Amino acid sequence: MFGLFKKKSQLQKYQELYKKLMEDAYKLQSINRSDSDQKYLEADLILKKIESLQAKAIDEKT
Repeated sequence: MFGLFKKKSQLQKYQELYKKLMEDAYKLQSINRSDSDQKYLEADLILKKIESLQAKAIDEKT
């Protein structure tokens, strides 16, 4: 109940967006290959942002 009002971190938002893009790309794969490829590219960019945020978090801890 108390988790309802907890704001999501930027990392969590990117992870959810990445998951959604990958699911969309998978669904589009059998219908429209070029749209699927575009979704995979967008997901790859989001993955790079996730990795940079995780690296930044590790650097801040040390």
